[in-house]
Amino acid sequence: MTTADTPSAPFTELVNLASRLLGAGVVATNEDTFADAENLLVAKPAEFRPHTFGHKGQIMDGWESKRRRGVSAEQPHPTDQDHDWTIVRLGVGGVIRGVIVDTAHFTGNYPESASVEAASVPGHPSPAELQDAEWTVIVPRTPLRGDTAHEFAVQDDARYTHVRLSIFPDGGVARLRVHGEVLPDPRELDGLTFDLAAQEYGGVAEAASDRYFSSPHNLNAPGRASVMGEGWETRRRRDKANDWVQIALAGGGEVLAAEVDTTHFVANAPGWADLIGFDASTGQDPGDGEWFEILPRTRLQPDTRHRFRLDVGRPVTHVRINVYPDGGLARLRLTGRLTEAGRAALALRWFNAIPAAEAAAALADAGLTSEEAAALAAARPLADPAAATAAVAGLQPADGPDGEHSARRRSALWRLLGL
Repeated sequence: MTTADTPSAPFTELVNLASRLLGAGVVATNEDTFADAENLLVAKPAEFRPHTFGHKGQIMDGWESKRRRGVSAEQPHPTDQDHDWTIVRLGVGGVIRGVIVDTAHFTGNYPESASVEAASVPGHPSPAELQDAEWTVIVPRTPLRGDTAHEFAVQDDARYTHVRLSIFPDGGVARLRVHGEVLPDPRELDGLTFDLAAQEYGGVAEAASDRYFSSPHNLNAPGRASVMGEGWETRRRRDKANDWVQIALAGGGEVLAAEVDTTHFVANAPGWADLIGFDASTGQDPGDGEWFEILPRTRLQPDTRHRFRLDVGRPVTHVRINVYPDGGLARLRLTGRLTEAGRAALALRWFNAIPAAEAAAALADAGLTSEEAAALAAARPLADPAAATAAVAGLQPADGPDGEHSARRRSALWRLLGL
């Protein structure tokens, strides 16, 4: 299921679902006497200041538990199963593609081994409810080294909302990163306009012409940039071309407005920018199909939030911002709403990824009987809306296309999946 210590694993390009900026937090831990478990989620790399002591010893930038002991002088060492743990609420639910357990600066006090589990618990569960949840091992217990960023690729297509890091038997971990693909609950977006490009809803900066000074992933990051380094900046061009970033939106949507933000870019903002769009719901690939204009080439000002109302008139799944000739942007925001087809596609992805019990509960809440809900949840994965419709038609009892049961099922499936 996992591979440890793969250098520059591709998953590190994906969103850190355990980012504080997205809303992640430590829900519970059994022990953090030496250093708070909250340090696991700090965005910047861990630091070490030698000979910096507090009341409990050397101050470490990470999570550190006290030394475990055995039960008696005759058994002074902890058992092989004794361990400490921390539960982290992911900032947004998503499919986990990789985990980093970083023991930076922990050399004589790092854990012997560690494991990571994941669970999907909707709503706002308490620590006690999370302890009773169904947990799935995504990183089996694996030996650790000191002062090392251990990278573990995860092969699991399920959607999770929480992770639990266990260390054996005790010790310190500097940082925990959980990289993956954001997969929002579509019911939370119904009837709303929101930033279709935002990371927190599943927008991804999937390609860029240049990332020399900073990452294009900063363009759709949460919040406003506080310094220039929190935006996207290219090197200076010495040719006649231009730079660009391509963003896959949270789903097929109607883009109503754009914000092109050059805040903090004073002497290195682009001179102009335009936006073009693509609709991949037709089955075409963005690399081969026809792109269309969303915003014509427009003059930009340095250190300015530019706002534009848009009248696109057609669905959009991908947007590319072109800047001329080069320079930097703090953020790109694309306000809009999902189309019916975009919402249905997102809902089907979500429905296929959540655990069976959660899927059955969502169907029952929408109006199916418990038996129908369990049967439809067991029929997953559903490849497309047609497959979902066929699975519903196969449920028993059946009473014809216009009967009471069929009408109720159609209504329930529309509320949940938009089918």
